[in-house]
Amino acid sequence: MEMSQRKQNILTAIVEEYIRTGDPVSSKVLAEKSGLGVSSATIRNEMAELFSLGYLEQPHT
Repeated sequence: MEMSQRKQNILTAIVEEYIRTGDPVSSKVLAEKSGLGVSSATIRNEMAELFSLGYLEQPHT
């Protein structure tokens, strides 16, 4: 399955923010800081798909 440009942009933003902070990255942080131009709800939906595709892991806290 080919990844959409939006998913690629979100994944890149997640990785960059994680590298920068070392903390789990929330959809709210991405919506505020990344300049992606989409809502946190849209980012959450895309993150859920990236998780199901194996690109992201959710920490167990």
